[in-house]
Amino acid sequence: MDSPQSLFVKGDKDLQVMKAGAMLKKVKSNSWKKQRHFRLQEDGQTIWYKSRWAGTGHSTFSVADVEVVREGHQSEVLLSVAEEFPADLCFTLVFRGRRGNLDLVAESPSEAQAWIRGVRKLIQNAESMDDKERVDQWIWDWFQKADKNKDGRMNFKEVRTLLKMMNVDMNEEYALHLFTLADKSESGCLENKEFVQFYKMLTERQDMWRVFQDYSQDGQMLTLAELKDFLRQEQQEGARSREHAQELIDRYEPSETAKKQGAMSIDGFQMYLVSPEGAILDPQRLTLHQDMSQPLSHYFICSSHNTYLMEDQLRGQSSQEAYIQALKRGCRCVEVDCWDGPNGEPVVYHGHTFTSKILFRDVITTLGEYAFKASEFPVILSLENHCSVEQQRVMAQLLDTILGDMLLRAPLDGLVPQELPSPQDLKGKILLKAKKIGSLEESETLTDEATDEVSDEAEPESPSAENLSAEALCLHDKKFKFSRELSDLVVYCKSVHFHSFEYSRLHSKCYEMSSFSESKARKLAKDTGPLD
Repeated sequence: MDSPQSLFVKGDKDLQVMKAGAMLKKVKSNSWKKQRHFRLQEDGQTIWYKSRWAGTGHSTFSVADVEVVREGHQSEVLLSVAEEFPADLCFTLVFRGRRGNLDLVAESPSEAQAWIRGVRKLIQNAESMDDKERVDQWIWDWFQKADKNKDGRMNFKEVRTLLKMMNVDMNEEYALHLFTLADKSESGCLENKEFVQFYKMLTERQDMWRVFQDYSQDGQMLTLAELKDFLRQEQQEGARSREHAQELIDRYEPSETAKKQGAMSIDGFQMYLVSPEGAILDPQRLTLHQDMSQPLSHYFICSSHNTYLMEDQLRGQSSQEAYIQALKRGCRCVEVDCWDGPNGEPVVYHGHTFTSKILFRDVITTLGEYAFKASEFPVILSLENHCSVEQQRVMAQLLDTILGDMLLRAPLDGLVPQELPSPQDLKGKILLKAKKIGSLEESETLTDEATDEVSDEAEPESPSAENLSAEALCLHDKKFKFSRELSDLVVYCKSVHFHSFEYSRLHSKCYEMSSFSESKARKLAKDTGPLD
C-alpha cells in the first residue's frame, strides 16, 4: 500500500528528481564542504543521504521536521562561501526545534530549483493532510521503520515488537486474535494494508463505539438526523442545522460512499470526536485569553541570556540562528552584547572570550523579521553596550532604519509615564533596554554626549586568565560615554544600578529596571526578607 505522501510523489516531476537522487555539497563552514548523495525515499517523507556510494553508513531526516526552505545565500554559512558558490546553486533546510540548519549546494541551478520546489511541495502537502491521511501516514511510517528486510510483510512477533515501539498497550491473546482476523491471505504475515486494518481494530475506542450504537438505528451509520440528534443531546450544541451535520460528514467521513448517502461511519465519528471540533475544551480558549491590559511590569517575561550563542560561553559559535530559534519559541526578551567592530561596524559576541563574532546589523535584521512570528506582544531588546560613541551612533542608525515603525522611539501618548503601558498597548513594538542619559523628563534638554557609569547588567563570571589573550584581558574605564542618538531610543526600559529596595521605593521611576545574577538575587531575598 502506498502512503499518502508516496502517492503525491508519483505525479510530480520535481519529486521524481528528488527520488532519483543527486550529489549535493553539504557545507558547514568555509573550510568544511563535502559531497553527499541525497535522495527521497519511497515513503515520500524521508530524505536519505550518505557520504559515498559504497558502505552502509548513512543518515536520514523526515520532511515533516523541515520548517522552511531558504533559497540562495540566506544563512551565515552560505554567505561565507558566496564567492565560491553562486546563489542559484544554494539552499538551506531549516529544521523545527533545536536541530541546526542543513546548508546545501547543487551542481546546477535546475537541480537546485527541483530540490527547493520539491521540499516545499512536500511540506505543503503534509500540512494540508486531513486527520485520516495523517493517521494513515503515521501508521505507514512506523510499518516502514519496523520492516527491516523491506519485503512489505510482518509476522506476529515483528508486529508485537512494532506495537511496543508505538507505545500501544495490548493483551497479547486479544492482539493475536485480531492479527488472525486481519490476515485475510492466511499467510501468517500482515502486509501494509492489513496491518493498518489490524492497528485500527486493536485501538478501536469502545467508549466511542457504545455512544455510536446509542444513536445509530442500524448500528452501521449515523444518518443526518441521528448525527444532529447526537450533537444536540451529547455535545449540547443546541438546535444545530442539518447543514452543520452535513459539514461534519464532509469534513471527517473517510468513506465516499457514506458521504454520498449523507451518513457518518464509525471511522468518521471517531475522526470527528478526536478533532478540535469534538474537544471538550472551548476552542476560543485555545488562543491567548489572559488579561493583557495590566502594566508591563505585572507580567513574567520569557527572556533569553546570551541569546546569540549556539554553544558554550567561551568558544561557542555566535549566530543569527540562535535569535531565530529563541523568537520562534516565544521568547520576548533577547540579549545583544555589542562591541566595536572593524570598518565602523559594531559586532555581537561574548566579550573577553573566543566566541565567534556576528554583525550587529545582521542581528537587528533577524530581529525585525522574526520578532512577531510567534507572538504579537512586544519584544525587549536587552542591550549590553561596550561600543565607542561613534559605533553607538551606527547602532542607533541601524535600529532606526532596519526596524522602522516596529521600534518604539517615544512614550505612546507623548507623556512621561506614571506606570508602564500594557502588553496589549505595545503589540508589534520592539523596546530597547539599555543605559540612558538622564531621565525621560530631562531628555529634551540634554547635550549630544554625556558620561555615565558602565552598565551594571548581570554577566556570568569571566573565564580564567590562562584561557585569554593579553588583548582580551584589558579593562574598561569605570566611566563610559553614551551617544545621544542611542540613548533617545530607550523609553520604557532604562537600565539602572541597584542600590537597595528602600532606595528604589523612594527614588525609582516606573521605566527604570535593574538586572541581577541569580546568586545576587538569592542573597537579596535572603538578607532583605519579605517587604511590607
